[in-house]
Amino acid sequence: MTPPLLQIEHLGFSHAPGMSPLFEDVDLSVEKGDFILIRGASGTGKSTLLRLVCRLAPYTRGRIFFKGEPLEKIPPVELRSMVTYVAQIPSMASGSVRHNLLFPFSFAVNRARKEPSERTLLEMLELFFLKDVGLEREASTLSIGQQQRLALMRAILLEPEMLLLDEPTSALDAESASMVLRIVERLNREEHRTVVMVTHSAYLPEGERSRTYLLENAKLRLL
Repeated sequence: MTPPLLQIEHLGFSHAPGMSPLFEDVDLSVEKGDFILIRGASGTGKSTLLRLVCRLAPYTRGRIFFKGEPLEKIPPVELRSMVTYVAQIPSMASGSVRHNLLFPFSFAVNRARKEPSERTLLEMLELFFLKDVGLEREASTLSIGQQQRLALMRAILLEPEMLLLDEPTSALDAESASMVLRIVERLNREEHRTVVMVTHSAYLPEGERSRTYLLENAKLRLL
């Protein structure tokens, strides 16, 4: 029997020994092609949960498995080539928009992946309402909302097995936010891309493979 793509068992996290847990006894099973939305107020641990899944922070209790393998046995660089985390506050490398979109393909773990063509990059810019920005603009001069879209584009171009999205529309206007969510839903529906997204908004994904959870009072429960 094929294991779930992601399996979280009795997961707990505290910022320091002796502190009250941010969350505890969290269980979650994610199959390939699922769209998992995790809602909750600010400060409940939604972002931390995503960071634990891609080994950006250590958990204090429980286990996480990816494709049946304990997370701690998967080298971080290998894990992050399969599971791509898009932070709420994006990180841009020094250089142009083009450089930022292609930069991950220079990593040894990604060198076997085909680098996207210029035509693909231009089509992506247009799709994400960034056509007027162009490929040669210095990425650090973009607004936070533009950088959010650029970071999501960069993740999508890598074609990871799982996308972890942390409030991907928090700095966007209503029209841009709607566009981004449509693109993510289409990736999930048509390309069967697995998505785990956190938000404190009222957004609810559509589709047969979507499930919504609430992280509240240190517990995760299905809505």
